[in-house]
Amino acid sequence: MIVLAIVSIVAIYIFVERFLALKKALKEDKNFMDNVKDCIHKGDLEGAKRLTNNNDTPIGRMIAKGLSRLGRLLNDINQAIENVGKLEVARLENGVSMVGTIAALGPSLGFLGTVTGMVKAFFDMSTAGNNIDIQLLSSGIYEAMVTTVGGLIVGIIAIFAYNYLVSKVDKVQNAMEADIISFLEMVTECKERSA
Repeated sequence: MIVLAIVSIVAIYIFVERFLALKKALKEDKNFMDNVKDCIHKGDLEGAKRLTNNNDTPIGRMIAKGLSRLGRLLNDINQAIENVGKLEVARLENGVSMVGTIAALGPSLGFLGTVTGMVKAFFDMSTAGNNIDIQLLSSGIYEAMVTTVGGLIVGIIAIFAYNYLVSKVDKVQNAMEADIISFLEMVTECKERSA
């Protein structure tokens, strides 16, 4: 039960920390991309860079990288943005797999407690000889049942937390992709106008 308590505290800590990080990443200024587009259409590259530097989100950092590559081939800009995007997604996923591991580990630890509780009950039975008492068996069976319940509770909560975090990472990733497509279309339009 002590091990179950420790892994559940770890899972809760990671969940809360990732929840806050993902909430911050999803908090997007609806006018951010429009403001960046306006700056670029006006030729105010420095203004666009200021906007991205003031936007401390994954999309802000990706657009900043794209802006730093303006003037190069579209594939170079796209590749630079994708590289930053991969790093941002990896940063967002940091620790999420540990919650998934705890989701699988909880029931396994509970099952281990069940087995040790039953071993204890049978050991007590074997050493009691002909004086087998229900009280003698109940402590081992009680240990087995409590650890099973504890392991299942930890596993159920952790799998819910894991799936929630994965869905939020996917949501951030989709938002990032949509904004990057919009940015690349804008860069293409600007190149076509200047050609």
